[in-house]
Amino acid sequence: MSDTLVGVSPPSPQPEEPATGPQRELSAEELAVVEGLVRQARDSGMSLTGPNGLLKALTKTMIETALDEEISDHLGYDKHAPEGRNGGNSRNGKRSKTVFKSG
Repeated sequence: MSDTLVGVSPPSPQPEEPATGPQRELSAEELAVVEGLVRQARDSGMSLTGPNGLLKALTKTMIETALDEEISDHLGYDKHAPEGRNGGNSRNGKRSKTVFKSG
């Protein structure tokens, strides 16, 4: 069942969120690397999408690498660096985590 509201307009479309950084095209070398990964995945029988696909593996690796870099930047030293030992503000290990998604 739907009702019509008199004198009420639908919301106007919102502009898209601006990108968080400047968009750039991949260089020829970067594009060649990506194409090579896709070709290797296909040749080895790996699917590009899905639970065991290349896209999932790349996304996982990208997020983990970004988080490692972020914590290194925040703490001011790289993983396993001697200046991080017994400093009070240090890495405290690693454990697995399950993330549930809706839908």
